[in-house]
Amino acid sequence: MPVKNRFAELHDDITAWRRDLHENPEILFETHRTSGIVADKLRAFGCDEVVEGIGRTGVVGVIKGKSTDSGKVVGLRADMDALPINEQTGLDYASKTPDAMHACGHDGHTAMLLGAAQYLAETRNFDGTVVVIFQPAEEGGGGGREMCEDGMMDRWGIQEVYGMHNWPGMPTGSFGIRPGSFFAATDQFDITFEGRGGHAAKPHETIDTTVMSAQAVLALQTITARNADPVEQIVVSVTSFETSSKAFNVIPQKVQIKGTVRTMSSDMRSLAEKRINEICAGIAATFGGTADVTYHRGYPVMVNHEEQTEFAADVARSISGDCVEAPLVMGGEDFAFMLEERPGAYILVGNGDTAAVHHPEYNFNDEAIPAGCSWWAGIVEQRMPAA
Repeated sequence: MPVKNRFAELHDDITAWRRDLHENPEILFETHRTSGIVADKLRAFGCDEVVEGIGRTGVVGVIKGKSTDSGKVVGLRADMDALPINEQTGLDYASKTPDAMHACGHDGHTAMLLGAAQYLAETRNFDGTVVVIFQPAEEGGGGGREMCEDGMMDRWGIQEVYGMHNWPGMPTGSFGIRPGSFFAATDQFDITFEGRGGHAAKPHETIDTTVMSAQAVLALQTITARNADPVEQIVVSVTSFETSSKAFNVIPQKVQIKGTVRTMSSDMRSLAEKRINEICAGIAATFGGTADVTYHRGYPVMVNHEEQTEFAADVARSISGDCVEAPLVMGGEDFAFMLEERPGAYILVGNGDTAAVHHPEYNFNDEAIPAGCSWWAGIVEQRMPAA
């Protein structure tokens, strides 16, 4: 099954949809315009059911095959939200919204799944039901979790679920995937050290939170270097260091540090949380101060299911001729919540030689559209072949 001719015919339309979404990005759950466009198009395509407001602003469309005797139900998911970044591409269709940009290609994901939905609604050349899922708030808001908590999987009887992300640096339209742990769990920590502030000329009368916190920043790196098994993946990054005073001659009463932890297993995740609490409490006690640690567990590890991963790779090979083994990714992906509820797989599609995702000069490569649409259609037609 090579790239489908129908997607070559639809390419200009899908590109136009994508560029309109790119020009009008929306953040987190505020995808009201995007969700409305998606819902209107799904209705125009003739979907059997279109429901808005799942996971606040998510949209679900249902397309039944020529027959449904197999009883199979497959979900296909695309994310819709943008990032709080000022675009620097100079494109004719660059973002018109300050501090908002489709810098991760979710505009492309949404447009490709719309293209696949149009094709599937036209042809219905499968035996079963496909549920197309358009999700808000992937970029930190946990929209996938909220759609699951709204009962999406049970409401439509979804048995398997598949997702896709574009990937700069891979040849345009090529594919990559891996079974098992794929994208990392992403947690955050917020630590406040408190001591006794005072004059910088009299440090002996203070409990110096700057020195205390600086020690902690260095010591937190020993979680990776000296606590974790060297063959495990774990990244501890302190990304913010802020004192309660901005004066040159004041030792601050408080210092707040923030950062992230990224892991590929539940054991490493628990180890990191435990050691952050222990290290900060110990350092604070050594200096005579206190440490208040807040550890927030974010997205879990995204784990591809083995059988569905091999199937997804087979579909990809039928389109592009190959599907490489993708690397582990220490970034997070909230499709993890859907894969915790149902077996499925997540694949990468090449975006060519473009800026990296989350960069102000990034742009989704429209030449990847036919391959991406064909993969989603192939998942349906090969998983639920027409009788």
